[in-house]
Amino acid sequence: MNLWAKHVDELLVVAPVMDKVPTVIHAAYATDRIAISSIPSISFISVWQALRAIILFPVIWLKIFSAMRKADHIHLRCPGTIGLIGCFVQLFFPKKSKTAKYAGNWDPNAKQPLSYRLQKWILANHRVTKNMKVLVYGDWKQKSPNVHSFFTATYPASMKETLQNNSISVPFKFLFVGSLTSGKRPLYAVQLVEKLHKNGVFCSLSLYGEGAEREKIAAYLKDHHLTDFITLHGNVNNETVTAAYKESDFLILPSKSEGWPKVVAEAMFWGVISIATPISCVPWMLEHGKRGIVLQLDLEADTQKITTLLTDKKILQQMSKRAQDWSHMYTLDAFENAIKKLL
Repeated sequence: MNLWAKHVDELLVVAPVMDKVPTVIHAAYATDRIAISSIPSISFISVWQALRAIILFPVIWLKIFSAMRKADHIHLRCPGTIGLIGCFVQLFFPKKSKTAKYAGNWDPNAKQPLSYRLQKWILANHRVTKNMKVLVYGDWKQKSPNVHSFFTATYPASMKETLQNNSISVPFKFLFVGSLTSGKRPLYAVQLVEKLHKNGVFCSLSLYGEGAEREKIAAYLKDHHLTDFITLHGNVNNETVTAAYKESDFLILPSKSEGWPKVVAEAMFWGVISIATPISCVPWMLEHGKRGIVLQLDLEADTQKITTLLTDKKILQQMSKRAQDWSHMYTLDAFENAIKKLL
């Protein structure tokens, strides 16, 4: 949103305000031309939470409506509970310019909750939602004029580095970057490297991130005597993660669901070969196996596929180069130019 804020006179944010102490993975808004309208955070994960959400609904609706009425351009972030309310409120402003960043999986064949499917339908239906550009990740065959393929970025063009005889060799360095939650399947990354190590592959794994699965993973590493070559680093700043990418050969992301898997694009920027599940736009990003390795989530099959590739240095170097060339197209400079065009 800091990039969006650079091109407007005033930014009005309607959102729940985090009451936790910010960590190294959080960033502040970089503008003083901002007004924040705080609303309660709601969910429907229990009967009590659902009743609370119903009671708070009129307050949230009115605050979103008031902000949209003042705005020259409306920007939604979906999918989410507040995003769903925003999808309905924006219907009252058919003449206003609008964008929606759909940060989830836009794959029309994906199994998703009803609320996600409802948001996708409202946003994509040009007869219902007017003057809207829905920014989705991946290249999907769409009939709706509302839907536009988009991307996100982390690095500026000035940080591009050309691979110099990229040497992917023993000991192979694997990396996991993301929240340690069941949805990201960090334990599968651990088990994959454990299996490779047992099969005689000299390798290591570094995990960056925090989450509910940390204690479980730490116990697994201890119980299976893996701490010599698998390390939990916790949350770290961007500079540390960037340094880790530069020193690694492979990124593992066995995630259950993604929109634009930012860590995959980041790793590819440095020539790191991504090993990821074929969800959302991942197959397109990895060019169906030409720019990375697509997981089957079968430990034996995935181990065999990776082991075989590790013996072919030429293929690995070509894969690394193709990955970097692709990711270098999606810089912060290109991202900001795309936002300016939208506004």
